[in-house]
Amino acid sequence: MLNPSEVKALGQFRDYLMTPRQMLCFSGPSLETNRKALESLADKDFLARERPNGAYSLTSLGYSAMKACR
Repeated sequence: MLNPSEVKALGQFRDYLMTPRQMLCFSGPSLETNRKALESLADKDFLARERPNGAYSLTSLGYSAMKACR
C-alpha cells in the first residue's frame, strides 16, 4: 500500500513517461519535497537509487505500481 506522497512521487515518473530502468533526476526543491517518499519507494524496491544523488530509476515493480496509480 502506497501513501499519498509516494503516489505523488510516482506520478512524476508518469509525467515524464518513464519506463523501467530509465533514470529521473530530482534536484533543488523537487528533491527536498519528495526525498522521504523517494527513499521509501527505494526501500520497497519500487525505485533504484542511482548516481548522482537525487537520481532514481523505476524498477519493474515500480512501473507496475505507477501504472496502477492513475
